[in-house]
Amino acid sequence: MHFESANPSVVRSIQQRVLLNAWLHARRKPRLLPVLDEFRPDGIAEELADMMGFDVEGHGERVRFLITQEGARLAATYGSGHIDADKRTNRYLDDAIGPDRYARVLPCYRICLARKRPTYSVSMVQDPDGKDVYYERLLLPFGRGERVEQIVGSYKAISIEGGFKIDNLMGIKPRAVPVSIINAVIDLDFAPRSASQGADDDVIELN
Repeated sequence: MHFESANPSVVRSIQQRVLLNAWLHARRKPRLLPVLDEFRPDGIAEELADMMGFDVEGHGERVRFLITQEGARLAATYGSGHIDADKRTNRYLDDAIGPDRYARVLPCYRICLARKRPTYSVSMVQDPDGKDVYYERLLLPFGRGERVEQIVGSYKAISIEGGFKIDNLMGIKPRAVPVSIINAVIDLDFAPRSASQGADDDVIELN
């Protein structure tokens, strides 16, 4: 899977742009990565339903992603809404979504670790009624040194055809295998814009 370098404008979702902006604000030079404790996006409580948190364990081919938070709407998307909330955490992503789905999404997580920068991907899938749905994934890396220790993920589904069914949209047996549309690493040099240049929820521009 090939990932293109991109600037923040590649992100379509307004809510995900807010999260990306907060990641950029939390990053302090000369630190390579922001610290998770300093990640304070506006309206985070309303976004948690579409978010996941992971602790990164291991290295290289043996790396695994331990789920520390999984939103209710996201659980429904992956067909695990029936699992009690307290049992959706403290399990590994590969165990939670199965080998086939894990193989499809793993490159997004690995490139986030390797480049130590946010990754953004968009796939198209069909809901049970055959409506085309765009599934947007934003992964944000965090750590206290040069190694990514945590990843925060935001996952959004949208359809230009109007309302759609989210249950099991990305489940074990979706109506159609997701088709990759965008794979990007937001890895260029960034510089925060001044307060006079835009509102706090504007995407930070690159040099």
